[in-house]
Amino acid sequence: MGHPEQRAEGVGPFVTRLTWRLPGGGLAVWESRPARRRGTLVVRPSGAAEGRHVRADAVAIGRLRTLNVIAAIAFVIGGALFAAGAAVARSGSGDAVESASIYFAGGLFFNTGGYVSLLQVINAPRHAGGGDRLTTRRWRWWSYEPMRVDWTCAFTLFAGTLVFAVNLLDSFLSGLSVQQVNRLVWAPDVVGCVLFLVSGHLGFVEICHGRPCVRPRSLGWWIVAVNQLGSVLFMVSALAAFTRPATGDLVNARIADWGTFSGALCFSLAGVLQLREHP
Repeated sequence: MGHPEQRAEGVGPFVTRLTWRLPGGGLAVWESRPARRRGTLVVRPSGAAEGRHVRADAVAIGRLRTLNVIAAIAFVIGGALFAAGAAVARSGSGDAVESASIYFAGGLFFNTGGYVSLLQVINAPRHAGGGDRLTTRRWRWWSYEPMRVDWTCAFTLFAGTLVFAVNLLDSFLSGLSVQQVNRLVWAPDVVGCVLFLVSGHLGFVEICHGRPCVRPRSLGWWIVAVNQLGSVLFMVSALAAFTRPATGDLVNARIADWGTFSGALCFSLAGVLQLREHP
């Protein structure tokens, strides 16, 4: 017997869309993001111009809906707290501990959103080879699936939130030299931003199947695009926050604060949009 999968699309080792012929005729189309976010695949009967969406079972749908709400709210709150921390740093009392505490609280919500996003991938329904249904597996708290673009995207995002946590914890340290500030505070900030950018790029790979695309009518595309804009602004902020060894001053404190503020609002907005991307 031949392999039931007719065509695989994606880039490199990542498969983002599968199309296969059903035994009774017609085609089934599985796409990574709709399957893990909405719990659906498309079945197109023979001769039909359009397909119909087939949902996973109630258990999988309930999981996806709950995890999506938790992750989205976590990013909304985390982004709002980061924006508040940047506002305090820009025009507040001038107490560095105050803004660092707000950032740290926001970072905890980012950690939560990142891990729950990974759980959503791990526990998403999977396609059954040759069939027209998505199957539900037992609940898992962890998996290692680096050949899946959705897992790698979510894991990279979660890893970025953990690196940011190191940056936020180190920001409470006092009496550091300029070299120590750049090594313990600035370097993790940049690494976290790089991981966020990589995650956003993989998000585009997943939704565009490895090709550049603009999909203004796709909610998923807008969520990825807004998040990636936030990641770019975070990187701009991080680069501006480098401390010059010769003077002990930041490259540009104003850009650093405004980059964090606007980038954080992007993540909050993407969280609001994510609330609508549910089964």
